[in-house]
Amino acid sequence: MIEKGTRASHISVGNYGIKDATVHWNLSSEELVQLSLDKGQGSLSSAGALAVDTGEFTGRSPKDRFIVKDDLTKDAVWWGDINLPFDADKFDKLYDKVVGYLNGKELFARNAYACADPSYKMNITVVNEYPWSNMFANNMFLRPTEDEINTFDPEWTIINAPGFMADPAVDGTRQHNFAILSFTRKVILIGGTGYTGEIKKGIFSALNFILPYQNNVLSMHCSANVGNEGDTAVFFGLSGTGKTTLSADPKRKLIGDDEHGWANDSVFNFEGGCYAKCIDLSAEKEPDIFKAIRPGALLENIVYKNDNNEVDFEDGSKTENTRVSYPIHFIDNIQTPSSGPAPKNIFFLTCDAFGVLPPISKLTKGQAMFHFISGYTAKVAGTEAGITEPQTTFSACFGAPFMPLHPTYYAEMLGKKMEENEVNVWLINTGWSGGGYGVGSRMKLGYTRAMITAALEGKLDKVAFTQHELFGLNMPQECDGVPTELLNPKNTWEDKAAYTKKAQELASAFIKNFKQFEEYANEEIMSGSPKAIANA
Repeated sequence: MIEKGTRASHISVGNYGIKDATVHWNLSSEELVQLSLDKGQGSLSSAGALAVDTGEFTGRSPKDRFIVKDDLTKDAVWWGDINLPFDADKFDKLYDKVVGYLNGKELFARNAYACADPSYKMNITVVNEYPWSNMFANNMFLRPTEDEINTFDPEWTIINAPGFMADPAVDGTRQHNFAILSFTRKVILIGGTGYTGEIKKGIFSALNFILPYQNNVLSMHCSANVGNEGDTAVFFGLSGTGKTTLSADPKRKLIGDDEHGWANDSVFNFEGGCYAKCIDLSAEKEPDIFKAIRPGALLENIVYKNDNNEVDFEDGSKTENTRVSYPIHFIDNIQTPSSGPAPKNIFFLTCDAFGVLPPISKLTKGQAMFHFISGYTAKVAGTEAGITEPQTTFSACFGAPFMPLHPTYYAEMLGKKMEENEVNVWLINTGWSGGGYGVGSRMKLGYTRAMITAALEGKLDKVAFTQHELFGLNMPQECDGVPTELLNPKNTWEDKAAYTKKAQELASAFIKNFKQFEEYANEEIMSGSPKAIANA
């Protein structure tokens, strides 16, 4: 066994059963880039970022993500289409097969940790088959100091072997790729896929079990920032709702853009980096992300424009899910360390392509829990193959694929923390007004920013509200910088009867989606549901 590196760890991969390997520990990004180039596994973009192809998989594979079902998890995890059970004995055998595959290979390992709040710090050892996968881990996880590495005691381990192909008939997987969490062994086993997001989301899924269930910390799939007065704001939203754009405010410091915990008196980032979508990226649309694509950043599945290796961000021929990872300090306006006080305002972002929901509304505690569990947005034509009309999309807690516990568990925690911290929760529609997609128009970003600013500055505490006729949402009657007629969506439709009909359809979709959660939802959560629909 040869184990070396610029900061060699005192931990040996032999501890994980790997034998006769050459292991590079804690290499710098520069070293990992050079090794990737030497091995023909990547190229340098004109901006100096390493560009790689992740192979067969250019995104997560939710149907191939499993949790080991054992005494620790059998009665706690919400088993079903999202959290798929895996037999403990089969996990042990598959683990041994993956380790056997890695024996004698050149490997790349590092010490890292998650959770910027020291009270919840999780030490992680990552062992990768490829150097660029290890670079991703260096970008995305928090980076220990040399002194911390010298005394590093890992709690969780990620074994990442993209070149290992499982045999479903023998190994118990669905197909040759897999990502499996064992909470008892504290191991995440990934094979058959080079998509790096499986590494990041594996730890997120682990924290979504450990922090709420064992530490009374609400884990959140969200972005967060903090103002000059120390006021924290949290932004939830599915893809396309504007979460990254709206949390990047020049007047506020970014805590993080994707994964956070809410403890008794703090919000803290899980990560040390950002993993941003690149499709249609431009310096005008997303200046912070665009500037972060430089040496030390890792581009995935992009296409070049020319022989000069200039990235064509509009080219989605490999995938619409082109990505870049980079350390969070590549963003200028960040909070250091990556934490802030408990939030004063929470924003649920939705892109309602039907033009039904108000551009801003204030939620009661019951409504906040209901809409948190619902996690609504709409996909519009052109975003995915086969979509020609807007489609409702619901993802519980705005991150269903990563939530091992029942959604009501997280929602009740949210409600309790809202009450304890006197938090305002706002529903923001960044979608359509004056009609649905193809008829109305998309809400102007300037108006959305003005509404969020008004909420953050407490200006909406001083205005009158009216209640939406079906959803019961409290809509402000005025807001600085926003035309008054936009604040009630029905007013923007020429055909008021058509608005009511479309609102009834969307309310019905909410009610239908929520039936799967009703058995576990308390009365206060159910009070947040749309009202009974007349003439529907």
